[in-house]
Amino acid sequence: MYFADALTLDAPRPLPGGYVAVRAKAARTGVYDYLASEPSIADALPDGHTFKPTDVVKVLRDERTVFDQRSVHSFIGKPITDDHPSVAVTADNHRQLSRGTIMGAAWEEGGYLSFDLLLTDAEAISKVKGGKRELSNGYSAELEFGDFTAPDGTKCHARQKSIVGNHVALVDRGRAGSECAIKDGFAVCDALPSNILDSLKTEKPVMKTMLIDGLTVDVSNADTAMATIQTLVAARDAANGKVTAAEAQATTDAAAIVAKDAEIARLTADLAAAKPTLQQLRDAGKVFAVIEGKAKAVGVAVTDAMDEAAIMKAVVDKQMPGNTYTGDHIKIAFDTLTKDVKPATQTVQPLGAPVVLADASTEYQADRAKRRAALSDAWRQPAESAA
Repeated sequence: MYFADALTLDAPRPLPGGYVAVRAKAARTGVYDYLASEPSIADALPDGHTFKPTDVVKVLRDERTVFDQRSVHSFIGKPITDDHPSVAVTADNHRQLSRGTIMGAAWEEGGYLSFDLLLTDAEAISKVKGGKRELSNGYSAELEFGDFTAPDGTKCHARQKSIVGNHVALVDRGRAGSECAIKDGFAVCDALPSNILDSLKTEKPVMKTMLIDGLTVDVSNADTAMATIQTLVAARDAANGKVTAAEAQATTDAAAIVAKDAEIARLTADLAAAKPTLQQLRDAGKVFAVIEGKAKAVGVAVTDAMDEAAIMKAVVDKQMPGNTYTGDHIKIAFDTLTKDVKPATQTVQPLGAPVVLADASTEYQADRAKRRAALSDAWRQPAESAA
């Protein structure tokens, strides 16, 4: 992962031939602030992170990283460049990009790591004399994301490790602003804790900003501004894509609702049309009676819980044990098996001629009339002779 950090120079010393030698306070443990959209951070963010492009990611450089001997030695012999090149400095482009060399490294009081720099390019030396006095380290490093705490208690999102130097660039503005510049006898770098930097400030850097999609973007650093803008544009395009997809889904859902309404209307009409008439009910009753009668005729016990299908299946199962018929096959089998079966009918027993029964009053009147007739004809009978 590529990084570029600011550092500063002590007072330069002229050498024979027009060269300039200078010692630069290059690094110190501390906390670095990066935008989440900067390539050095964005390319290393873990999956599932919640950083927005404008979020500040605090990166810890602890003693294990800054004071690592292999990391310090990796800078020795590397070139000094005029601004950061767009690619890493290698043997293939060294002649075009190099403006000097890092000659050595040493520890200084206060925990500083300083580089001995030799400027060998007249144009670069002239720019330094003209005020281009800030420097920025170019190096690669690994980022380990997690919960880290700096010695001053600052909570950090990541930690640098395995630093490998590539070059040191002469820049107009480094990460630390105007504080990281060539000064008489003293210089600071962006690795200093913020409270020390505040005490050394002599002027407040002016930030050039631009409002993009409601967010304030620092455009004074071209690389940072471009990365932020590209991130915002990508986020905007993604959001527009989601809106388009949502609109398409809404259209699809609306069409589905219309289709459902039409289906409901059709089913309602079918239900109304399917309401049986009185004659249909009579015909259905006759069919059921025939099926029930045939079932009883072949010895199947029919219960009130059985419908036509259940009765027919019971008949087929009785006549053809172990069959696997279902649906229409059962009806076909039932019709075939009961083709000649006559439905069972109720036997009618003859009761003979009807008998008319009179009530008690009628019988009393008839008997009374009979008695009266007998009394009225009694005088007509001859008297019996005495023995």
